[in-house]
Amino acid sequence: MKTWQKVVSGAVALSAVGAVSVLGAAAGLYLAATKSYARSRQQSKERAISENTAADNAWYLRHHPVEWTQMTADGLCLRASWLAAKQPTTKVVILAHGLGHAREQMIPWARVFHDWGYAVLMPDARAHGESDGHTIGYGWPDRHDYQGWITQVIDQNGADSQIVLLGISMGAATVMATAGEDLPTNVKAIIADSGYASVLGEARYRMWHNFHVPARPTLTIADQYSRWGDYRLADGDIAGQLKKSQIPLLLIHGAKDTTVPVGNLDILYQAAAGPKQKYCDPNAEHIATRDADPVKYDQLVADFLSTVIA
Repeated sequence: MKTWQKVVSGAVALSAVGAVSVLGAAAGLYLAATKSYARSRQQSKERAISENTAADNAWYLRHHPVEWTQMTADGLCLRASWLAAKQPTTKVVILAHGLGHAREQMIPWARVFHDWGYAVLMPDARAHGESDGHTIGYGWPDRHDYQGWITQVIDQNGADSQIVLLGISMGAATVMATAGEDLPTNVKAIIADSGYASVLGEARYRMWHNFHVPARPTLTIADQYSRWGDYRLADGDIAGQLKKSQIPLLLIHGAKDTTVPVGNLDILYQAAAGPKQKYCDPNAEHIATRDADPVKYDQLVADFLSTVIA
């Protein structure tokens, strides 16, 4: 009897240790994936600049970007660069960068749109670059930030502004999530390059693909932790936002994307309720479709916009 009691006691102890380990791993996963501090924000800016060509970075500085700010409902000061068009225009593009980067990542896209006669707004996402915040939004709380930028563009550029939202990776999720909110008719088009269909789905994929760790129970518990944070991971239904939007949408993805699986492209396309187009580059990796063939990429975007921008 005593031997059996020892076995049971040992099993209970091991179970307790295992449970604590799982809880600790879940907490660690949540913190590592969502928290950002001053040093990581600075690194996101440095990373974005270093990945551009010297010519693109020089072009950006020559155009004397004007700093815009926005105070969010949860008390963050967000920052963005405004590049005025060469001539007064109603056409404006708001660009959204990817995870672990900053507004400077979007300089190559800004340069193209500026050459097309657009004014350009390039925000730093919350918890990135020079914007405040300690919690990375993965596009979900950011959708409200972009509503704020849209309002500011209309206030500063005029009530007749025609606004395009373009984002890559996390930025693509941001602009698609924004599309499902109550937006003014000034927003004419959404362009999403390498976006994911849900925040939790992308987290689940990365856990297995990068670390070969099953999502259950660790991610399930991490999602519960997120309920006490700034937003819940499971709420980040990007595809669900597209079901509520009638804004014309262009989806772009690389077939060899191992960061956001190309299967997300069809999920998002099927979810979109409004006018939509999709393009899958058979050879491109994550956010690499434009790098593979800039002329083809830019023409694809230009052709799409010619149907929605006056």
